[in-house]
Amino acid sequence: MKTLICNCNQTLPLDAPALQRALEKTPGASTDGLGFTHTLLCRREAAYFQRAAKDTTTQGEELLVACTQEARLFLELNAETEGAAGVQERPIHFVNIRETAGWSQEGRQATPKIAALLAAAQLPAAEPVSTVSYRSAGRCLVIGQAEAAERAATMLADKLDVSLLLSSTGSALGQTRSHATYNGRLTRLQGWLGKFEAEWESTNPIDLDLCTRCNACIDICPEGAIGLDYQIDLNACKKHRECVRVCDAAGAIDFTREPLRHGEHFDLVLDLRSAPAFSQHQPPQGYLHAGGDERAMVDAVFKLREMVGEFDKPRFVRYEQKLCAHSRNEQVGCSACIDVCSTTAIRSDASRKGRAKGQAWGGVIVDPYLCVGCGACSTVCPSGAMSFAYPGTVDMGRRLRTMLTAYAHAGGRNAALLIHSQEAGTRLLDELGRGASLSRRDRSLQGLPARVLPVAVWHTASIGIDLWLSAIAQGASQVWVMTTGEEAPEYRQALQEQMDVAQAVLSGLGYSGQHLRLLEVRDARDLHALDAALRAEPAQTVARAAAFSAQADKRATLELAVDHLLAQAPKPVDELPLPAAGAPFGSLIVNAEKCTLCLSCVGACPEAALADNPDAPQLRFVEKNCVQCGLCVTTCPEDALTLQPRLWLADGGKARKQVRVIAEAEPWKCVKCGKPFGTLRAIENMLSKLSGHSAFQGAAAERLKMCSDCRVVDMFSATNEVRITDL
Repeated sequence: MKTLICNCNQTLPLDAPALQRALEKTPGASTDGLGFTHTLLCRREAAYFQRAAKDTTTQGEELLVACTQEARLFLELNAETEGAAGVQERPIHFVNIRETAGWSQEGRQATPKIAALLAAAQLPAAEPVSTVSYRSAGRCLVIGQAEAAERAATMLADKLDVSLLLSSTGSALGQTRSHATYNGRLTRLQGWLGKFEAEWESTNPIDLDLCTRCNACIDICPEGAIGLDYQIDLNACKKHRECVRVCDAAGAIDFTREPLRHGEHFDLVLDLRSAPAFSQHQPPQGYLHAGGDERAMVDAVFKLREMVGEFDKPRFVRYEQKLCAHSRNEQVGCSACIDVCSTTAIRSDASRKGRAKGQAWGGVIVDPYLCVGCGACSTVCPSGAMSFAYPGTVDMGRRLRTMLTAYAHAGGRNAALLIHSQEAGTRLLDELGRGASLSRRDRSLQGLPARVLPVAVWHTASIGIDLWLSAIAQGASQVWVMTTGEEAPEYRQALQEQMDVAQAVLSGLGYSGQHLRLLEVRDARDLHALDAALRAEPAQTVARAAAFSAQADKRATLELAVDHLLAQAPKPVDELPLPAAGAPFGSLIVNAEKCTLCLSCVGACPEAALADNPDAPQLRFVEKNCVQCGLCVTTCPEDALTLQPRLWLADGGKARKQVRVIAEAEPWKCVKCGKPFGTLRAIENMLSKLSGHSAFQGAAAERLKMCSDCRVVDMFSATNEVRITDL
């Protein structure tokens, strides 16, 4: 890949030789084009860009321009350059090294950071993901008061087929019927872009579908109970019924009519009521709520006008039911993904049993049409059944590792990764960079420190503890996540819980300082607070950076990270207690007084953490496999199990990977042949519970004390004795 760098009219202190040396040592990185620093590549030196566009086309290379400010201009220049391939055939990549690196009070120390940003931008594109399609024909329902609804409908009418649902009385409809108009109370709204189902109930005596707006009823009503919304204010109406008489021909007014129930399908919904139809933080795509805000209504109208046609979006999440710890045999354990989802795109399917051969557990259902790609489900999922795919863990892990490697090769120390969203987060960092460039004298804003590496992601909740700990193991000093007003409150809580777990691991191993932190920034007014927060002291990291790559399996990545952190730990320990909320590791405590070793927990465990011993009445446990889902606890009929969140690191971490016995019992021996079967406590409990049952008296009760073979022989012998007696 050929890279073009520019010092933006000498406002960036670029050290091209140092960048070359750093990228030469970074696996997969290219130094082509870094031998020369441009000054105004987007203006008087534009010919250099055009020449590079032609050369990379001829050589079959890709082109990287270290400027996002003038990306549109460069794309236009590429289109006008003879011999240059179109962006569909050969995409042009852009990376920001101005606001995120050079425009800072520490710009002269930012060479390692710039090397990291360039190396990451040179990586190949992530693996493509499948898509979900929406189809909208433009049927739009506008809900609200008459005047506001008609005003919105007028702005939409030339692009959409608009229907109105008047939700209250007291406003005025236009004299001309321009749109299908209904009145009533919305009773049900569900669906998404292209597939909304709306139901409403009308109890008003005037049927707007029959009303001709002749105004005769308004004129005749002595109380003035009928307004220009052509609805009757039943609190003011004295029921003279003069309105019914003058409307006889149209028949639109009927006080005896049963409530009218309607249902329609729509592609889009604009809700102008104060209370939205959807309570979740992120409503379905195609539904816009403006309330009574005029500006919000105009913004919503502009968005709706463009929502006609066919649209594709990525299928953000991959789900593997076989790894899911949500349910088993209709018992519910982990529900972390359901609890955190702000779009209600995930629902329980705990009752699903045996739909495929060998399957005896349920799981969850992910609706891709409601999913907006926050990735929080993958972050809180302890088993890795949910994984974010846009990009996947392997691609994102490669990106973080590449940045840290290039940063270190360029002499950088104590790197702090700043995870932020591609939209709002990027805008705020751009504002911070610009503010720092204009504050060189008063230093009111210092900009991103040289050690802070910005990482733009689709959604800040999509990266979790596996990649955070991997980054620390690979040499990062800290991982910060910058949230804005985009995130739902449950996302921030989930991220904080996961950070508490990761910090407990690092602090417990003796790494000093605060390694993980949420930085909440609402808008540009918080830039000074953000600027100060970014100047936090570095935290202690590993003496030797790990060389492993992130795996597709979340648990595998966690194991690699924990093993390396333990090997490099300043203070190795045998056991680390973890916060109960969000802990993906832990043990199981068995109450020996209650446990009958019925082994129901073994059948319930979806992760093979629990197993029996075919040769002895024992309950065996592999702690590494336990995800603390709690299915064993909810399944246990004796209430004998308790989860213990912890990270067990005895014997250098090997102990937690080995099978150990956590419960065993004295076996019951067959009263006939002496062969052990079951456990003493289980058989005694059974005998006690069945002692009063008429079917288990005498010989039948004695058979309960026998093994299965002896029981059959005894029953056969008893049958033969009866037959001989009869003869």
